[in-house]
Amino acid sequence: MSVNAREKLFNLKAVIFDYGQVLCLAPTPEEIEGSAQVLDISPEAFSALWSRNRDEYDRGDLSAETYWRKFAEAAGKSIDAGKLRELAQRDVAMWSRTSPGMLGWLESLSESGMKTAILSNMHADMVQYARQNFAWLDRVNWTTFSAEVRSIKPQPAIYEHCLQGLGVSPSESLFIDDREVNLAAARAMGMHGIQFTSIPQLRNELEVAGFPNLPTLPPD
Repeated sequence: MSVNAREKLFNLKAVIFDYGQVLCLAPTPEEIEGSAQVLDISPEAFSALWSRNRDEYDRGDLSAETYWRKFAEAAGKSIDAGKLRELAQRDVAMWSRTSPGMLGWLESLSESGMKTAILSNMHADMVQYARQNFAWLDRVNWTTFSAEVRSIKPQPAIYEHCLQGLGVSPSESLFIDDREVNLAAARAMGMHGIQFTSIPQLRNELEVAGFPNLPTLPPD
């Protein structure tokens, strides 16, 4: 759904960001291939298996060891402790490349007085890395990570946790996520939502909605 009416964002008090493929860049083919080689499987097989058990991993129901052991079993491969650790480390690394353009816009929103938050399905190892290495997290008003609250999008509880932490009503918030299923759940609660595919697309939808603070277009 596009935000396409100026009045829809008239009372906006907070912008809430997903992390994966919104504030961070997607893993490169080389990164996926590197992880696939650890298990001696194709990149296509790795990508197909990646989402299996991922919700339980992100919610904190599975440890990194259990998740990757199940991954290897599904691939028909045996795996030792060293490879388990390598896969877990590679997974964190491939999701750690942040988007300068989106982080710049987040900072601009914060400087303008707009409340900001991160609402992300994120497993415990990634949360730990983010809290230790992402200094920009200190500049957002609130963070809701699935492994910490033991709930994942699109479950209502995780949205409620974020809204309560920000101290805003659903209608006062805009949620930006790359997955329509997560946005549908947010809209069902009364939040505004934009599905993110690129900075130019996001800028265009915000401009149509009359939102005054727009992300800067990346250089050609």
